[in-house]
Amino acid sequence: MTTSESGILRLGTAQGRWVLLATVLGSSMALLDGTVVNVALPRIGADLGATLASLQWTLNAYLLTLAGLILLGGALGDRYGRRRVFLIGVVWFAAASAACAAAPDIQVLIAARAVQGVGGALLTPGSLAMLQAVFHPDDRSAAVGLWSGLGGVAAAVGPFVGGWLVDGPGWRWIFLLNLPLAAAVVAVTSRFVPESRDESAVGHFDVLGALLAALALGAITYALTAAGEGLSPAVWVSGALGLLFGAAFLAVERRTAEPMLPLGLFSSRLFTAVNLVTLCVYAAFSGVFFLLVVQLQIVAGFSPLVSGLALVPITVLMLTLSARAGRLGKRIGPRIPLTVGPLLCAAGVLLMLRTGPHSSYWADVLPAVAVMGCGMVLLVAPLTATVLAAVEVRHAGIASGVNNAAARAAGLLAVAALPAFAGLSGDAYRVPSAVDSAFHTAMLICAGLLVTGGLTAFATVRGNVLAPADHPVAEPDCQWNCGTTPPLDPGHVPTEEGPATGSAAGPSAG
Repeated sequence: MTTSESGILRLGTAQGRWVLLATVLGSSMALLDGTVVNVALPRIGADLGATLASLQWTLNAYLLTLAGLILLGGALGDRYGRRRVFLIGVVWFAAASAACAAAPDIQVLIAARAVQGVGGALLTPGSLAMLQAVFHPDDRSAAVGLWSGLGGVAAAVGPFVGGWLVDGPGWRWIFLLNLPLAAAVVAVTSRFVPESRDESAVGHFDVLGALLAALALGAITYALTAAGEGLSPAVWVSGALGLLFGAAFLAVERRTAEPMLPLGLFSSRLFTAVNLVTLCVYAAFSGVFFLLVVQLQIVAGFSPLVSGLALVPITVLMLTLSARAGRLGKRIGPRIPLTVGPLLCAAGVLLMLRTGPHSSYWADVLPAVAVMGCGMVLLVAPLTATVLAAVEVRHAGIASGVNNAAARAAGLLAVAALPAFAGLSGDAYRVPSAVDSAFHTAMLICAGLLVTGGLTAFATVRGNVLAPADHPVAEPDCQWNCGTTPPLDPGHVPTEEGPATGSAAGPSAG
C-alpha cells in the first residue's frame, strides 16, 4: 500500500494504532540509546580505562553522525519512501548496536557509536514524517502528542533501564537491548505502515552539503572537547576550521538547486523561532542528563540503578500528560506552552543545585526532577507540533530533519562544551569534589539556556498555527516571510495542495 497523499488513516482505528506503535518504537530506539548510555559512562570508563574526553566522544560520535546526516535522512525518505528508509535505518541501527556491545576497547566503541548514528539519522526523521503523511489532519496533534509523550518516556526510562543492566549483566547489554526492539519495529512497520513519499522530489542529493555539515560539527566538537585540556593550537585550528566549514555549508545550501537544508524554510518566522527554542532547550536537556547521573553516582553515592530510578517521575509525567499537552497547545496556541515550559524546566534545574554529598532522594532529587518533568510535558509536544505546522505536508521529512538536527546538534555541542566550561577534564570525573563543583557551574549554564529558550518563544511566537479550521488565526508577520522566496506563512497551516489562505486548514503536526 503506497500513498503520496496525507490524511488516509484515523488515530482511533486498529491500523492507526499500529502505525503509532511502529513510529514510537522506532524513534524510541534512538531516544533510548541517547540516554541509556549516560548511566553506564562511569562503568564504561572504569572497564575500558577511558578518560573523560573518551567518554564524551562515546556520546558525541553518535550525536555527530546523527546530527550531520539527519537532514539527508529526511530527504531520502521523502524521495524513496519514508517507510523504506525508516526500515533500513532500524536494521542499520541494530547491527551497529551489536558492534557496540562487542567492542573490545574504547576506540572501537566510539567508532561503532558513529556508525550507529548513521542508522539513527535514517530512522529518526522517518518516524515523525510517517505520522504527518498518513494520519488525518484532525488527528495529527493528538498523534504527535502521543508520539512525543511515549518517545519522551523512552528517553526518560533509559537511565533506569541502563542502571538496571549495568548493575546486573553489564553495560554491554544496554546495546544488545536494541536487537529485539528492532525486530519488533521491522515486523510491525512492514505489515501495518503504508508507504508515503514526496512525488515532486527530483534532482540530485546534496552530498556536498551533508559532508560540510558533518565536518563543521566534527571540527567544532573536537575543539570544544579538547578545550578542557587547555587552549592548544589544535583547539584554535579546529575551531576555525569548523567555522569555515559552517560558512561553506551555508554558501552551498544557498546556491545548490536541491539543498539538503532548504533555507527557504526559514522564511517562516514560526519555523525559525521554534528551531531557535529547540537549540536552547535541547542543549540544556543534554547537559543535565549527561552530568546529573555522574553527579548522583560519583558525588551522592547512588548506584547506577538508583540513579536511573531518580528520573522515574519524568517518565510518569511524560506518559500521563503529554497527549493532553498536545491538545492544550492546539487550543490556546503554542506561545504559552513554549514560554512556560522552559521556565519550569529552568526552575527544576536550579533545584538540582541542592544535590551533593549525602543527598536525600526524597528531599533533594525528587522535587527537582518533578518540576523539570512538568516543564518538559508542557513543552515537548507543542514544540514538535508547531515546528511542522509551518511547512507543507510534502516537506514533512525535511522539516522533521531540520528540527531533529537542531536538537541533536545542540546536544552534541553541549556535551562537548559543558565539562570544559565547568572545569572538568581528564580523570577528574572520578573525583567527587571536582564533579560536584563542575556540576553546580554546569547547572547554572543549563538553567540560563532554558530561560533564553522561554524568552525567545515569548518574543517571537505569534498566533495559533495549531488552531482547528473553524478558528481564525493571526495574520503572518511579514518581517521574516515576505521576501522573494515563496513564503511559508507562520499564521497559516499549509496543505498538500499548497499554503492555505485565510484561516488555518487544520492542525499540521506529526
